[in-house]
Amino acid sequence: MTTTVSPQRAGLPPAPPLTRIRRGIGERIAPYAYIAPFFLIFAVFSLIPLLFTLYVALFEWNPIGDHTFIGFDNFTRLFDDPRFWNATRNTISIWLLSTVPQLIAALFLAHLLNHARLRFALLFRMSMLVPYITSVAATAIVFAQLYDRDYGLLNWLLGLGGVEPIDFIQSTWGSRVLIAAMVTWRWFGYTALLYLASLQAIPREIYESASVDGAGGWKQFRHITIPSLRPVIVFTVVTSTIGGLQIFTEPLLLNPINAQTCGATRQCQTLTLFLYEQGFGQYQFGYAAAIGVALLVLVLVIAGINYLLSTRIRPER
Repeated sequence: MTTTVSPQRAGLPPAPPLTRIRRGIGERIAPYAYIAPFFLIFAVFSLIPLLFTLYVALFEWNPIGDHTFIGFDNFTRLFDDPRFWNATRNTISIWLLSTVPQLIAALFLAHLLNHARLRFALLFRMSMLVPYITSVAATAIVFAQLYDRDYGLLNWLLGLGGVEPIDFIQSTWGSRVLIAAMVTWRWFGYTALLYLASLQAIPREIYESASVDGAGGWKQFRHITIPSLRPVIVFTVVTSTIGGLQIFTEPLLLNPINAQTCGATRQCQTLTLFLYEQGFGQYQFGYAAAIGVALLVLVLVIAGINYLLSTRIRPER
């Protein structure tokens, strides 16, 4: 057992009052100094641009001319613009078609890889990251060929069953399915690896005990796997929502002739692509800023709903 001896009892002179004050101030400031770089970077690259976007949305903003204050006219125009609602429908549809199948399939694949005894298991896990590191431009070119109406592999397979060729690129739902397939293929392996890493942290004794008690594979998956993965499920749901509602590159590259509108009829134009068209195609920066604000609100609302729904997953008692 050790005892603390004060400087006075040890025969040492007490610290000067000024030194004690400085030491106390330093101890109080140190924690804030450690986290200050994050908040500084966040303010410079996120908060200030966001506030400036809100400011620009209140103006008729000419990048090389006058800036006329018009209040909320850009938002009024936005809600009366059928192009905005078309882009909103496209964005939500593509997000649903890509995010829901991706998360469900990744969860089942991770569960399978965690329990299966495979040779070269590390090779399989590393190969799942190949789509993630592949260029989006290369992915768009390959998928456009696979889904081509005349020479695409998918239409060839459908033709074997007597189905007429589908023009995926030029049709509304076809282009949505095509973009969703690209997004799913790119992020599916990355999400599965996140789930797999979390699954490997679950003690195998829990599954063995459940097997002894007569619980089958589905009951183990439902009552052990999913509740144990609650934190990473919440993380993937929220990040997939944020990323899925900001899809830009895939629709931009899908139709090179009408890149900004993703087709002559705007059949797959997303909100980010609509923002890009108005800002850097039409140079209506005030209107583009209003689109950005509306997109921010949409992302926050849907991400918040998904977060509340995903947090309802509770571990079994």
